[in-house]
Amino acid sequence: MSGITSFGAYIPFYRLAHKEIARAWGGRAGEGERAVANVDEDSITMAVEAVRDLLAQGDGREVDGLMFATTTSPYSEKQASALIATAGDLRNDVRTADYTSSLRSATTATLAALDSVKAGSVSNVIVAAADTRLAPPKSANERLFGDAASAIAIGRDRVIAELIDSHSTVDEMTDVWRGNDDRFVSGWEERFAITQGYQRVVRQTVSELFERSAIGPSEISKAIFYAPDPGTLAGTAKSVGLKAEQIPDHLFTTVGNTGTAMPLLVLSSVLEEARAGEKVLVVSYGSGCDALLFEVTGEIENAKSVAGRRGVKGHLASKANLDSYERYAKFRELIDTEAARRQAPSASAPAIWRRRDDIYRLHGYRCLNCGKVQYPHQRVCISCQSKDSFESIRLSDKRATLFTFTVDFLNADPDPPSVMTVVDFDGGGRGYLMMTDRNPADVKIDQPVEMTFRRMYEAEGFTNYYWKCRPVREA
Repeated sequence: MSGITSFGAYIPFYRLAHKEIARAWGGRAGEGERAVANVDEDSITMAVEAVRDLLAQGDGREVDGLMFATTTSPYSEKQASALIATAGDLRNDVRTADYTSSLRSATTATLAALDSVKAGSVSNVIVAAADTRLAPPKSANERLFGDAASAIAIGRDRVIAELIDSHSTVDEMTDVWRGNDDRFVSGWEERFAITQGYQRVVRQTVSELFERSAIGPSEISKAIFYAPDPGTLAGTAKSVGLKAEQIPDHLFTTVGNTGTAMPLLVLSSVLEEARAGEKVLVVSYGSGCDALLFEVTGEIENAKSVAGRRGVKGHLASKANLDSYERYAKFRELIDTEAARRQAPSASAPAIWRRRDDIYRLHGYRCLNCGKVQYPHQRVCISCQSKDSFESIRLSDKRATLFTFTVDFLNADPDPPSVMTVVDFDGGGRGYLMMTDRNPADVKIDQPVEMTFRRMYEAEGFTNYYWKCRPVREA
């Protein structure tokens, strides 16, 4: 039996109210808000967070594959899944792959993972999906889009949702697209794209899945669809024989249309409340359609009670509203602002490679002679002066306490002021880190913080990533 063995999610800390978008541009606001990735977040950093949420009570040593699905990778030529696996502190002999260029990349990757596990090529595979799609300012999609990430684990043991059947179709149509040099998502006239594209293809694929599996719409407990908006979702679900009570909250008014991440994000939300025996339909769309049918097993109860996992509910409850549309526009570089006149940052690929365990894995080092933990790596223990006698330990999953800090208004920070901290890790070790997802006025000595993987800056033509601290996310 192969299927889903675990799940995780990540929703950024910041939200932008629909009424704030309406204030900026005029027009009708509507209810709700959308999730907004911080200025130092992208699809890679959000996927890392979703993977860490999935692995809340595991070290990832049993994982032997990671697949990443997105339409908004920072790189056209560089494997993002390799960086995600490294930041997630997975083994270096795992199989990695990127699935891109389609909003159904997440389900395509899921089907590939299921096939790999069934064939015996791998035993435990994580599928992570994330998107930070950008809509043209003042467009309807600017309000509808949202940023988020999700992750599921595929395996044979302790399966919480077994795959019953699946069906895929391909349908070439230029309905929604974004070229290599485009910042914003484009789309053809809505009636054509929805009626002749989305609704026709989804209806055909789901109907054929019902026919081949001999399972009818009435037997489905929850049906999850990628859909561009709530109205299209409701109409399409009804057209395949599903009732309103079978459609879970797709988070349109709390997170937004999260693109590639949407099917797995809503699936994670459903699994948080699922019961054994329920059948769950997952449908995605993009130049065709994937439809997957799962049945929840008795193992689901163990998966619900994982300590440390925030999941969808925890991330929804932990949030802060952006105070203005202008701040969002600055995050997304929709407006030009005068930058601080500081020396341009530099980067060295060889230096990063040499310290990759320090930088990407956030490994500290414990002295085997006296037990002192220090970071970053040095050859000589700062406590007992023994030489080359250390063991590596992971610091990324440890909380810390703020020892001291400074608030810097002169630093060239895209979201000033910079909050620079010195933190003491639980169990030993001290780090010098920037703080993110913070209100500078609320930062204080002895504040508990946690680690988060973020963008630092772009230099030498590539993006530099490192760990920051943030106040512990709580409701």
